[in-house]
Amino acid sequence: MAGDTIFAVASGRGRAGIAVLRLSGPQAGPALETLAGRRPTARTAHLTALRDPDDGETIDRGLVLWFPGPASFTGEDVVELHVHGGRAILQRLSGVLLALGLRPAEAGEFTRRAFEAGKLDLSQAEAIADLVDAETQAQRRQALRQLDGALGQLYEGWRDRLKVLLARLEALIDFPDEGLDEAIEGEVIAGARVLLAEIGAHLADGGKGERLRDGFEIAIAGAPNVGKSSLLNRLANSDVAIVSDIPGTTRDTIEVALDLGGYRVLLIDTAGLRETQDPVEREGVRRARARAQAADLRLQVFAPGEAPPPADTGTILVMNKADLGAAPDGAMPVSALTGAGIEQLLAQITARVAAQLEPGETPALTRARHRLAVEAAADALGRALASDLPPELRAEDLRLGLRALGRIVGTVDVEDLLDVIFLEFCIGK
Repeated sequence: MAGDTIFAVASGRGRAGIAVLRLSGPQAGPALETLAGRRPTARTAHLTALRDPDDGETIDRGLVLWFPGPASFTGEDVVELHVHGGRAILQRLSGVLLALGLRPAEAGEFTRRAFEAGKLDLSQAEAIADLVDAETQAQRRQALRQLDGALGQLYEGWRDRLKVLLARLEALIDFPDEGLDEAIEGEVIAGARVLLAEIGAHLADGGKGERLRDGFEIAIAGAPNVGKSSLLNRLANSDVAIVSDIPGTTRDTIEVALDLGGYRVLLIDTAGLRETQDPVEREGVRRARARAQAADLRLQVFAPGEAPPPADTGTILVMNKADLGAAPDGAMPVSALTGAGIEQLLAQITARVAAQLEPGETPALTRARHRLAVEAAADALGRALASDLPPELRAEDLRLGLRALGRIVGTVDVEDLLDVIFLEFCIGK
């Protein structure tokens, strides 16, 4: 609610050496004066006692920082209290702040206030959530690049060019008697065609940014009893799947997240592919085929003495149980039992993942929301390039493309999206 002063623990939950309590809003300064007796020099850490105003008892001694608005993260007056992370301390400080009229922040409310104050665009706000959630170095780098504004700058650059094209076309429409060169419309079309080509190249990235953010999926597929679950356990270095000599033991997919070369990888153990009359196992086989088909990479596992299954560029042929026989050409021999060949298989998987997810010169799309908006912009530009379109309709399509790009960075039509986006955040961000 506008005008409210909010507070939240911005550090991790639970017992810790240090906890950070963040305040933002018009009453942040008075609350600091009540607790610490004064407002310290701005943007300078001061060690001070924090006291309960009701009885003067010292709650804790900690560092306080004062960030007067608008030169703060949220654009409002902001206070940070760096105190010892005990539950009793945080409960007592929270009780004092509640008594002073402050309220607990909602999820993502600090970042939402920063967005509404123009401190960052919507893609940067989303990058903060991605940075907090980052589990691998590649995810961290991508989120940091987006937070630095690379993605927003790309879209704003396209918007600026679209604005110029639209302004020139509207001048031709609005002032037909001013003797404007009719070649203007052709120049607008040429400019829109160049922009559409750039947007098309941006969309044709194979979902690189989304896969890096969400995880690169690798399905382990093959017939029953070739050792798929044993291979999953060996690759994950943990007993995550039940291993049995009984065919059909795995009846549903099992997922394990790994960090390979700085990339988040989801290993998916699937049901053995065979014909069966068991309805539960048959459903597992159906899901296994669908999941393997949708995966970014497949480990097609077979055993010695079996004919290697067909493989495509998205498949690595893996002969398990290499301790029982030699692998044919084109297959990687491993033994989930002894661990032989596992390091080599992991190296090949890592190389495949890195080759597909290596960032390019331009920032990648990272969310489905972004992709849908860019696709809408591309569709609008495509319509605007129709040869028999009147200038008025051509201008309208350019305007729709402009709005679609604006929704990504939050300049137009995003109010209904804000609650959804910021609910992804943790409290205190």
